[in-house]
Amino acid sequence: MNKSVSVKVYHGYGHTQNLVVYGHVFKRKAKTQQIFSNNIFVNIIHLFKLFILKPYAFVGVRLKFFDQTIDNRTEADGFFKFEWKAGHDVPAGWHEVKVEAFDEHEGILSVGEGKIYVPHITQYAFISDVDDTVMISHSATIGRRLRELFIKNPHTRKTFPDAASHYQQLALSHTESHQPNPFFYVSSSEWNLYDYLVETFKFNKLPDGAFLLNTLKRWKDLIRTGKTGHEGKLLRVMRILDAFPNQKFVFFGDNSQQDPEIYSSIVEKYPKNIEAVYIRNIRPEKEEETRDLLKKVEEKGVSACLFNSSNEAIEHSKFLGLIH
Repeated sequence: MNKSVSVKVYHGYGHTQNLVVYGHVFKRKAKTQQIFSNNIFVNIIHLFKLFILKPYAFVGVRLKFFDQTIDNRTEADGFFKFEWKAGHDVPAGWHEVKVEAFDEHEGILSVGEGKIYVPHITQYAFISDVDDTVMISHSATIGRRLRELFIKNPHTRKTFPDAASHYQQLALSHTESHQPNPFFYVSSSEWNLYDYLVETFKFNKLPDGAFLLNTLKRWKDLIRTGKTGHEGKLLRVMRILDAFPNQKFVFFGDNSQQDPEIYSSIVEKYPKNIEAVYIRNIRPEKEEETRDLLKKVEEKGVSACLFNSSNEAIEHSKFLGLIH
């Protein structure tokens, strides 16, 4: 093992016919154990360290899942993706997966572990934006967004009142508690912030789920975090739909940036796969424009809800039968 090399495996998803897991291999990475401090400088230093890294380009990676072994290579930015068909039926729920990085002599450099979620075919699946949909981020204003990132840590970041309650009710409705409905969190934030976001969601009692984030950034690009990748966000949502062609989806977003446009364009193409679209009304000046887009969604036979508080969205979900 090479102590400076590390393998990061993110939560994956899929079903027997199509399993997907992502990750990164790093040659070097700053030590980033989070200290949950109210000291602004401690939080700034921790955030800065998340962007100090050296990806391991084109190194061999080997996935181990039950009795299957699959080889691949990382891309130029150290990113890897495994997409495969299971050797036998995979029961619904979370399953362990292991990824090894190896050198040209088959020597193991490092090992990472992750999980894959397989839902029941009858379960609803939920795709949610993160910034300003669940987590207060002020993402439309770069200065305020960076202030939230720099001066707060995952235990002091605020989520919208009752957003966690809404998501937990959706996760546990029409299913067993040990097999919750799957959540996919799709964000323009970079993979650098994966652990930060997972801890924020865990602390705020949001359902466990698979995060799909944007390309890694280096420290010199830190000031531009979260400001790119909206086109990539559309592609990430489409990939989830392609992976689950028989699942019914519910979308959550906000109107601070491009969620209404992204979601309405997807509904245009896949109306039968979408049950409902929820948009948090973050920018009242865009309310009329948002309502026009949601009207197009409803014309396709998909329910739509523009809401100011999570309680409004909860009542709408109860009315639709998404929540018992």
